[in-house]
Parts: sequence; C-alpha cells; structure tokens
Amino acid sequence: MNYMHLIEILKNHTVYLQTHNYPDPDALASAFGMQVFLQVHGIESTICYAGNIEKNSTKRMIEEFGIEAVHIDDLKDMCEEDYIITIDAQKYNSNITDFPGEEIACIDHHPTMIPCAYQYSDIRICGACSSIVANYFKQSNTSIDKRTATALLYGIKMDTDSFNRGVTDFDIEMFGYLHAFADNNKITALYHSNMEIEDLHAYGEAIRNIKIFDNVGFASIDFDCPDALVAMISDFILGLDVVELSVVYATRNGGYKFSVRNETDIFHAGTITQKALDGLGGGGGHFTMAGGFVTKESLESLGPNTGFMIRQRFLDVINQELEKHNKQKENEQ
Repeated sequence: MNYMHLIEILKNHTVYLQTHNYPDPDALASAFGMQVFLQVHGIESTICYAGNIEKNSTKRMIEEFGIEAVHIDDLKDMCEEDYIITIDAQKYNSNITDFPGEEIACIDHHPTMIPCAYQYSDIRICGACSSIVANYFKQSNTSIDKRTATALLYGIKMDTDSFNRGVTDFDIEMFGYLHAFADNNKITALYHSNMEIEDLHAYGEAIRNIKIFDNVGFASIDFDCPDALVAMISDFILGLDVVELSVVYATRNGGYKFSVRNETDIFHAGTITQKALDGLGGGGGHFTMAGGFVTKESLESLGPNTGFMIRQRFLDVINQELEKHNKQKENEQ
C-alpha cells in the first residue's frame, strides 16, 4: 500500500485511530504502532474505543507499553469533520460503534462483510493486524523503536496463538522483521501471565457442559465472559483430539458472543458462523476463526431449548457445506 497517500489524506485534520469496542492485544498494538508511524510522518492521532478493556492482562499491556487509549465518553470534542481510521475492525461491523467522525480509512486483517467506500483501505487476510502495521515501518524504511516493535510482536503472538492459528507467511515475515528490534523477554513475561483466576470459572463451565457431535465440539457459558476469554476457550475446546471445529458462546452485553474455531481443510469458520446465525444476529471471520453476536431476544425466540437449537443450526450448515465439498470432489474426478 502507498502509505504516503494515507499521510496526504490525513494532513491538516484531527485524526482518531478507532479499535473495535473491546480491544484485545492485537487491536491495541496495531493502533499504537500506527500512532507511532503517523507521528514520525508528522501526523498526530488519538487512539479511541467504545466498550471496555476488560482483562487485567490487557490492562497490564497498556501500562507496560504506555499506550494511551481514550474511551468514547471522554472524547467530548470529536466532530463530524474529524477523520477516523478503523484499526483491526471495519465500519458497519457489529463489534464497532459508529463515532461522530468520518471513517476515511481502514486497516484490518478480517474479511469484509459489508463494503465501505473508504478513501484509503488496507485490508489483508492474515493472522494479525499488527503484521500489517509492522509492514508500514518495513516498507517505508521508517525506523522503529524497541517499545513499538515489542508491542507489535506481542500483538502478532497473541492473535495467532503463538503461530498456531490463522498464521500466514506474511505474519512470519513480519515476526522476523520485528524480532531484531523487540524486547523478547518482555513478550515472554506478558504472554505467560495472560490468564486470570476468574478465567478458570469460565473454563470449568465450558468443560461441564461440552457436547461433541462427530468432530464438532459445542460449549456454552451462562455468565458474562469477555470476548477474548470466549475465544481462548474455543481454542481450548479445539485442542481436544476428537474436535476439529469448536463453537463456544457466552452471555455478553445483553446477548451472546460466539467464537468458532476450525482446523479442517473443508469448512470455513466465517462462512459457517454467518450462515448459522443468519436471521438471529451477525457473524463472520476467517477460514480458521470467526465470531458472532446474537441478542438475548433473538436467542430466546428459538424456544425453551436454545442450546439444542443453536447446535442444530450449526450442524445443519456444516452438513450442507460438507455436501457441497463432496459434490465438488465428485465433479473434479
């Protein structure tokens, strides 16, 4: 991407870097890295979000790297003329709030669900948004300091689950680039302290009610659970030797947050989630990982046995996708 085009667009404007509502390490690292990059090129910016930063491990990351992220409630002066770059998120997605400013640019690593006519767009399907931001420094020969390199490397490590999930050659290339500048001892210390005591209750609940159908594992959590933790538990369920696709959902913000993980060569986690939740809420994502959200009212509309109905919707879509895959194989023979 032509980074100078973005710089020219942003000149003489108030600029905000907006993450998704519940920013995780990759979102925060990406926004922080982009803030540093823009500052080197003469553009000042403010990192902002709606929702909450929930996990103590994420709050510790903010403290370690000195990241200043401002909640929407504290952005009293944002106006329609201000420019917004969405980071690790895209306008119209269910996980990002519409702020007063104009979303003129997007830097993200997720598939596009609803197109938006940005003035500048850099959307690449890869393991972490931090990889895309790191590439801005590399391609433009912009010097990167240890703190920024460490934050971006940590973002990559966390969003790819230490290169076990959704990783691409591009992520590995950016890891190699950042590794030379980063404080790897700090990354190790942060990575090994990202679970909290309260998280064990959610794991216990998921283990208690897990149900497995062929190679698909389902689990639900009946109390409020941070987005990042729902994703971690979905990864955990996928780690079972009999599970190749996991579906985990938990009570969240007046509804239910879904996290889906896939390690088969047949299914696309984003497609399955989108189709299974169609008419109830929204969802989508990558081949290996996806997320979704359903309101409480929509889920209750399924009747008294919501768990059964949710499983059936996902299993129906999975069977349909399997039939399509088998027919394609037959036609190729």
